[in-house]
Amino acid sequence: MLTRKQHELLSFLSARLKETGVCPSFDEMKDALSLKSKSGIHRLISGLEERGFIRRLPHRARALEILREPEGKTRPSPQAVAPSTRPFAPRVIEGSFTTALKGAPVARPGDAVELPLYGKIAAGTPIEALRDHSAYVGVPPDMLGRGEHYALEVEGDSMIDAGILDGDIAVIRQADTAENGTIVVALVEDSEVTLKRLRRKGHSIALEPANAKYETRIFGPDQVKVQGRLVGIMRKY
Repeated sequence: MLTRKQHELLSFLSARLKETGVCPSFDEMKDALSLKSKSGIHRLISGLEERGFIRRLPHRARALEILREPEGKTRPSPQAVAPSTRPFAPRVIEGSFTTALKGAPVARPGDAVELPLYGKIAAGTPIEALRDHSAYVGVPPDMLGRGEHYALEVEGDSMIDAGILDGDIAVIRQADTAENGTIVVALVEDSEVTLKRLRRKGHSIALEPANAKYETRIFGPDQVKVQGRLVGIMRKY
C-alpha cells in the first residue's frame, strides 16, 4: 500500500515520462508535491524503490524507470528474465528509455511517420542548425501528439544527465512557448540553435545543461526564441 505522497509522486513521474520522455528534476518533483525540501523526495523515491514501483538506472544521474504504474500494472523489465533460464532474444521493453524514449511502442513496418531531419543541434556549445530538406527519419506514430514535428541529430554531451547522448535523434514538437523546466530547441540571438532546459526568472532566460561540465547561460528576453519542445529521443545501438 502506497502513502498518499508516494502515490502522488509515482503519478507525477508516470505522467511526465509519458509526456516528455525525460525524468523530472528533484526540484520539479518537490514543487509538484508542495514539499519544502528535496530530502522528502529522496525518502519517497527510496520507498517506491523498496516497494518495486520504480528502480534507479545505474551510472545515470536522475534516471528512474517505472516498473509498476500507480494503478498497480506491472511493466516488463529487462532484468525480469535471467540469462541462465531463458535463451537470449531481442525484446521491446516498455518504460523509460534511460530518461529518454522507451515510452513509445516500436511501429510495425510501414507504420512509421517520416519527419524532416534538420541537421545537427548542439547539446554543448550552440551551433547553427542546418536544414536539409532531403533527409527524413521514421518515427513511431505513438510518439507524436498534436501539431507539427521535426527531428534533429544531437551533437555533444551537455544533456547526458537527462539521458540525451551524442548521436541521438531528438524528436521535436514545433512550439514558440514552453513551461519552466522543459527541454527545448532554443534559437539564440537569431543565429545559433541549442537543446537545453529552459528556465525563466524575471526578465532573464537561462539555458540549463544537464552535465556539470557545462555552465548555465543567461540571456535577456529578446535573445532567445523557443522553436520547439523535446517529445522523445531515438537511439541506435
